Amino acid sequence: MIEVRPFASLGAADHGWLDAHHHFSFADYHDPARTNWGRLRVWNDDTIGPRSGFPPHPHRDMEIITYVRTGAITHQDSLGNKGRTGAGDVQVMSAGTGIVHSEFNLEDEATTLFQIWILPDHRGEAPGWGARPFPKDDRAGRFVTLASGIAGDEDALPIRADARVLGATVKAGDTVTYQTERGRHAYLVSARGRIRVGDVEAQPRDGVAITGIETITVIAIEDAELVLVDAA
Repeated sequence: MIEVRPFASLGAADHGWLDAHHHFSFADYHDPARTNWGRLRVWNDDTIGPRSGFPPHPHRDMEIITYVRTGAITHQDSLGNKGRTGAGDVQVMSAGTGIVHSEFNLEDEATTLFQIWILPDHRGEAPGWGARPFPKDDRAGRFVTLASGIAGDEDALPIRADARVLGATVKAGDTVTYQTERGRHAYLVSARGRIRVGDVEAQPRDGVAITGIETITVIAIEDAELVLVDAA
């Protein structure tokens, strides 16, 4: 099954400093048909205005992955961690037993990002945070694992869930494939560029929900930047 969820159909909330679009039910947006996709619970497409952001707030028992598309985000938390994550790079926060954090755009331009929440395999573990760069040239024409809780993905940022988050950049006319299992849940978004998945075309920032397919084939109609979650 391949289902395209057009960007225009997503839940949306414009707070002035934050323009948020929700692929799944979140905050005041609720769609019983879009509450999760396997262990994938949240995929928010956020634009954060210059010199603004999320003040300190708590989380627990969630794996939160932030993929920065443009600009940068600066993280600070109750564990003493602080870091700036720039465009194309990734940060991961394991909320565990509880963590308080803030996320601010301290830049003079808007920051755009995907914030992805995945349900952990186990509740009540110690919280943690990490970030690292992922140069786009390293994932040109192929999927690279950015964050993972699956054995063998030691080069990726660790998460505590049976899931992986991958990224790829693809030139117009080129094809990338990803091998998974029929019982898993894949969710694909092109941050930029039109794509075709199987016989289905998707616009930039559309969601593509995929299950029951072992080989996912993506053709770039335009130069594309892809983010894919493969979850139990």
